[in-house]
Amino acid sequence: MRRIVAVKRVLYDAFGHFNDDDGWAMASHLAISALMALFPFLIFATTLASFLGAQAFADTAVHLIFDTWPAQIADPIAQEVVSVLTVQRSDLLTFGFVAAAYFASNGIEAVRTSLNRAYRVTETRSLLFRRLQSILFVLVATIGIVVISFLLVFAPLIANFAETRVVWIRPYMGTITLWRFIIASLVIVLCLFAVHIWLPSGKRRLRRIVPGIAFTLVGWLIGSTLFAAYLGRFSSYVTTYAGLASIMVAIVFLYMISAVFILGGEFNAAISRFLDSRARVAG
Repeated sequence: MRRIVAVKRVLYDAFGHFNDDDGWAMASHLAISALMALFPFLIFATTLASFLGAQAFADTAVHLIFDTWPAQIADPIAQEVVSVLTVQRSDLLTFGFVAAAYFASNGIEAVRTSLNRAYRVTETRSLLFRRLQSILFVLVATIGIVVISFLLVFAPLIANFAETRVVWIRPYMGTITLWRFIIASLVIVLCLFAVHIWLPSGKRRLRRIVPGIAFTLVGWLIGSTLFAAYLGRFSSYVTTYAGLASIMVAIVFLYMISAVFILGGEFNAAISRFLDSRARVAG
């Protein structure tokens, strides 16, 4: 009974602070910022990847970003992304390259603002530090996808070698599509830990951010499944928005997952407040 009461109290606190912190407006801001940062990030990353010799980057990046999205949402956007990324670019270290990195980092800044509000912390770091940190996040994400693109290129060779040497491993090898989905999911989890640890002001223990990350992952899974089912059966986006349907669907989807993401931060903050208050009473 005590646990049920504690869970209710934490959830009530989290949703209450979500409303008080303008969570719905912040979710809208985060969704639009993410969509606006997506193409600059991919342009920046593709240019850098081409410079590093990762020719398979575009295909890998599309899979990593969109494999975990519902197909009805991902397919139209992915096609546009591929058409953008297949344009030959040789402007490394030019203004366009630097501008793409800067605009991509705006998405990171939107995440930072959302988490600062969720954790109710005041930002004390300098503007220069925050912007450099955001650009560093973009660089790390790019290099990470470049490394993964190399791995996926060699994955079939590695799989064939393993199957010929170790017979019992064959049923567990799966397909390259399965491994792409697994890798994409792992990247999402690692990114969630990274942004919760380093982006908001202040310090948080690892065990204090795990509940919110689990809440976010479960919320994303449920929300994506329900939204995909809605699009498949009841949606009238195509008739309402015509050629803009795909972008409107993407915005609504990003709005939904942004709200869940912010709620994950609010959930962590609510748990911390509950544990701190209980420790004060016990002390």
